[in-house]
Amino acid sequence: MFEFIVNIVQQGSYAGVFLLMALENLFPPIPSELIMPLAGFAAARGDMNVVLVVLAGTLGSVIGALPWYYAGKRFGLDRIKRLASRHGRWMTVSPDDVDTAMHRFERHGRAVVFFGRLIPAIRTLISVPAGINRMHMAPFLAFSIAGSLLWTGVLTAAGYVLNSQYERVAEYLDPVSKGVLILIVGIYVYRLVTHPAQRADGT
Repeated sequence: MFEFIVNIVQQGSYAGVFLLMALENLFPPIPSELIMPLAGFAAARGDMNVVLVVLAGTLGSVIGALPWYYAGKRFGLDRIKRLASRHGRWMTVSPDDVDTAMHRFERHGRAVVFFGRLIPAIRTLISVPAGINRMHMAPFLAFSIAGSLLWTGVLTAAGYVLNSQYERVAEYLDPVSKGVLILIVGIYVYRLVTHPAQRADGT
């Protein structure tokens, strides 16, 4: 897994970082906690520019959040909850998850978009209530960019600083990354199996 991500980052360069981070926000197949530190490694070795790495990761993260924002804006709360009832099983999103995100948005206001970008569990879903509430695009992008820039910057810096321990980290990170991926798949399967059945009317 370690070499797989390294190859994507190196072969795709900034485009690879952008694509992985966009996919991570749409449906997280690979956590950003692996993507950005590895890009930081590559930057420290001189393969890429560290500033451009952070910018590519930030842009990918923000672009990946936009479809969820527009979904919330287009469909509204009721339709989003109905979609979660009927089809959320495959993305393990329930109407309760939507309600939780809405509650956080309404309680903490627009700033929750910034802080939400720093929390892996709600990085994606927090864009939905922003869209439902028709948050203006300018502040949505500002908060999303600020939060994503901070998140990707910290992760990239971690990989950059650990460059001298690259081979040693690789030795340990490969089995760890495999374990993380297995855990993600396991959680997905568990939530898929235990996702409550919904009636045809979406209740």
